[in-house]
Amino acid sequence: MTKKNSITHVILTGGIGSRLWPLSRKSQPKQYLEIFEGKSLFELTVERNRGIADKIVVVGNRDNCHLSHKVMDKSQAPYINIVEATPRNTAAAIAFAAFAAQADDILIVTPSDHIIDDMEKYEEAIKQGIEKASNGAIVTFGIQPTKPETGYGYIERLGDKVISFREKPNEFTAINFLTKGNFLWNSGMFCFKASVFLEELKNFQPEVYEKAKLAWENNDNGNLDLELSLAIPSISVDYAVMERSKKIKVVPSEFIWSDLGSFESVYDYFATKGHPVDAKGNMVIGTDVFTAFVGLRNTIFVFTPDANLILKKSHSQDVKYVYNDLEKEKSVLLH
Repeated sequence: MTKKNSITHVILTGGIGSRLWPLSRKSQPKQYLEIFEGKSLFELTVERNRGIADKIVVVGNRDNCHLSHKVMDKSQAPYINIVEATPRNTAAAIAFAAFAAQADDILIVTPSDHIIDDMEKYEEAIKQGIEKASNGAIVTFGIQPTKPETGYGYIERLGDKVISFREKPNEFTAINFLTKGNFLWNSGMFCFKASVFLEELKNFQPEVYEKAKLAWENNDNGNLDLELSLAIPSISVDYAVMERSKKIKVVPSEFIWSDLGSFESVYDYFATKGHPVDAKGNMVIGTDVFTAFVGLRNTIFVFTPDANLILKKSHSQDVKYVYNDLEKEKSVLLH
């Protein structure tokens, strides 16, 4: 791939993965679980983009930066480490990475907790994104949907122009999106020149821009000050820039993608890798101890040493309610 501009891979490592409790905990969020053929999603994210990018920036927080550091040491990849004092959502997280870059650097921004297969199609999509970003566009990557998924946001498009971003739909709306044929899953991955992103952020969210700039200018070896960070409005990049800028382009992409945000998506991924599923579609995750399902179909049993979860595959999105209840109780089972 021709590299006209310096290309930086920005990895966002926030997020707890509440819908994957009890596997995912505050002390070991889903992106650091080494359950994907012996590797974590974070490690796979680093490996996937090493051949594409010249530099790596990891944006994390005080709670997880040691986990990122462990993986980066293992990969022996040099990187810029940005440690947020407190989570301020994705607009600020990406702004810190853009402030750390040169104005003409092209940033490929990805979450650290997604599964991607079919590297040829992935690299082709990234190549298209870099080309559009070189010409001043803010690029988002939309995935061709394979089913009416209610756990993802959607992008409505005409060619490479974005008409609208849609929140996670109900099942009826999701089926309608697929029928229309011009809707893509929103992957949460972006590509743009650092200066173009900062310019748009300054236009639409000047307070986020100014306060994030001040926090970055006062960083101590990549560590951000708590007081200065708390002054930054907590706003998602979608709301701050993507839904408002006129520079947005979408790359419709056909690589295999999942945010592994629910046990249904973990189940589907594990099944493709030969993980045992019984004749009625039941799966055990987390233990090799013999487990029998009687009178149950499409049920997932999740084992951990201090908490178990039993759920119907089709109710995977509802695990967050268990997590929320435990959070209200300040339960140690979240840590």
